[in-house]
Amino acid sequence: MNTPKTLQQAIRYFSDPDQCLDFMVGIRWPDGVKCPTCGSKEVSFLATRRVWKCKTKHAKQQFSAKVGTVFEDSPIGLDKWFAAVWMVANCKNGVSSYEIHRALGVTQKTAWFMDHRVRLAMQTGTFEKIAGEFEVDESFIGGSARFMHKNKRGKIAATGGTGKAVVMGLLDRNTKKIRLRHVRDTSGPTLQGVVREYIQGGSYVFSDAWRSYNGLSADYVHQVIDHAESYVQGNVHTNGIENFWSLLKRGLKGTYVSVEPFHLFRYLDEQAFRFNERQGNDGDRFVSAMQGVTGKRVTYEKLTGKRENASPI
Repeated sequence: MNTPKTLQQAIRYFSDPDQCLDFMVGIRWPDGVKCPTCGSKEVSFLATRRVWKCKTKHAKQQFSAKVGTVFEDSPIGLDKWFAAVWMVANCKNGVSSYEIHRALGVTQKTAWFMDHRVRLAMQTGTFEKIAGEFEVDESFIGGSARFMHKNKRGKIAATGGTGKAVVMGLLDRNTKKIRLRHVRDTSGPTLQGVVREYIQGGSYVFSDAWRSYNGLSADYVHQVIDHAESYVQGNVHTNGIENFWSLLKRGLKGTYVSVEPFHLFRYLDEQAFRFNERQGNDGDRFVSAMQGVTGKRVTYEKLTGKRENASPI
């Protein structure tokens, strides 16, 4: 499949509706168009409306290339959708909904909805346990208490918490890929539970000296680096995952500024995708993101937790 390699090439290439449709068909149905309802290949193309019709009689015989993808029920053209996917997949520190709104000529509300749909396409889903060498660490996401209103600082102090979200990360040194989980706290059962869920017993696990990791030695080759003394001792360090935290926080603080905790996992999916796909070029990351659009859907109601009667355009 011929794919653009730069943003300029992508804009030119996808300005043609036929090329947009051909690209979408190639991504979604590499072996030929199938009916998303019954799976039949006996379909005919209605060129005037750019949709297909299944020859088997059933409900929803007619379908477009968007049906069954994150683009479903969106009146926005594929040219704008592809530009949005390109930006989210390739802007190293993320791209805000306001920037997409200005660049594509849609409302900020629509751009925000598009942003989250693209993040869903980047979601990896379930993981199988793997063996190897892993760096594990946790990080706190949120504003500094000293910048908060005194009333909010008082509430946080009263509960004995930090007022921040906790993110657990596991970096596979072999594949150079990261796995992330938004967790409720930094207790031993929580952090060790994530490690045991993703990493096979007998693997090498490198962590800092946080006491919640004590006990991993029973199932893993657990080696600890005490940051009060040094940051590297041979191959015992957590510098790789610390590098990722700096990238993540640069995007959250500099681009998105304010992220609600119940949406945090979506932003983690986005940053993890770019980090894990960093060896490829812009075109490779775009294609990889597009390969995840099928079989996923999120509604505006689910994103906001309320009903929305108006179309998000």
